[in-house]
Amino acid sequence: MNATKKVAFYTLGCKLNFSETSTIARSFSDEGFDRVDFSEKADIYVINTCSVTENADKRFKTIVKQAQKANAEAFVIAIGCYAQLKPQELADVRGVDLVLGATEKFKITDYLNDLSKNDLGEVHSCEIEDADFYVGSYSIGDRTRAFLKVQDGCDYKCTYCTIPLARGISRSDTLQNVLKNAQEISKQDIKEIVLTGVNIGDYGKGEFGNKKHEHTFLELVKALDKVPGIERLRISSIEPNLLKNETIEFVSRSRTFVPHFHIPLQSGSNDILKLMRRRYMSELYVDRVAKIKEVLPHACIGVDVIVGFPGETEEHFLKTYHFLNELDISYLHVFTYSERDNTPAATMEGVVPKNVRNKRSKMLRGLSVKKRRAFYESQLGSTRIVLFEGENKQGYVHGFTENYIKVKTPWNPELVNTLHTVELTKIDEDGLVRFNFVEEKVFI
Repeated sequence: MNATKKVAFYTLGCKLNFSETSTIARSFSDEGFDRVDFSEKADIYVINTCSVTENADKRFKTIVKQAQKANAEAFVIAIGCYAQLKPQELADVRGVDLVLGATEKFKITDYLNDLSKNDLGEVHSCEIEDADFYVGSYSIGDRTRAFLKVQDGCDYKCTYCTIPLARGISRSDTLQNVLKNAQEISKQDIKEIVLTGVNIGDYGKGEFGNKKHEHTFLELVKALDKVPGIERLRISSIEPNLLKNETIEFVSRSRTFVPHFHIPLQSGSNDILKLMRRRYMSELYVDRVAKIKEVLPHACIGVDVIVGFPGETEEHFLKTYHFLNELDISYLHVFTYSERDNTPAATMEGVVPKNVRNKRSKMLRGLSVKKRRAFYESQLGSTRIVLFEGENKQGYVHGFTENYIKVKTPWNPELVNTLHTVELTKIDEDGLVRFNFVEEKVFI
């Protein structure tokens, strides 16, 4: 292939998508392509799509237009969850040349023999039942942190979710390969690794192509804790029924795992949780939060919640609001329910009007601001370790403490990708925390 060819990537959605985009980008580099920013002129534009919400679907056409504006003759490829769920819909978008499904995306460079523009987009997409093998991935584009994929797919049947249709059955990377990837990341001067997957608490299932668990999630975190050269490990979203007390206790005494948990709730009403076919009730969620705060009082706890699910009455919503208000959590990720094709929830009765959904979403977003502020205030005067990011934002450098408090200080390029011990002093008008350095650089 021509070594002068340029490729650009745009990623929608979750950390898992970012880890896979990075791995796919490396396959282009191996074929002699130069990677450029998506805003620049490229020969190929690859868009890694998401289909969790309606908004992610709508953004796709806008991104295709951005690519065409940069180079009208460029070859445009769509991959990702939306590409698996509705390949023909993407292929029909003007400017799209190739759509690859769940398994085909990892062989993307095999489809590049002819980069001439097509009048109609070409589709190569498997049946999702065929997406039963595992492809490991990790991102190293940001030298501050990396997303390490440890698991893919999901065997849960939540009534609102298309992910099992887009990514297939639950399957895991081998423990040996996870540790190998972690070691490779540690050699890139990356200070933090975020574990990611669709349902990472289910780690170990399908590790060697079978349905049983060869290892547990706890065994995974214990093994990763021993990998030399990694300063921080962070667990991304994990189901409350799969976050065991033993894991919480291990994190509390771990060398590298930070006191930050993101635990989906979705609703504080047991009636709605049952309609969603979630695998726990609200009482278990309360127990998980209490256990975390017992052994890690300063831990940050994030929560996913869906508003406007079919059948959610005002009483159900207020139950969720008060449940979250009384819970010792740190912030919310609020999702406004949107109907997804081929999901049981899309045909349920009790549809909540969109204006009501939006009102409820706004209320919970306001609660999230309040919760984050209260958490930040509770940490003022404490000593924390900050990992600084690499971007100059309006004259400031930002960073995160181990317990996920966002801080800022005047821009200094020497701070980028370094860890410092600081004392948190005050909250600025933008909601970010100021600090004093307690000691000079901890790690370079």
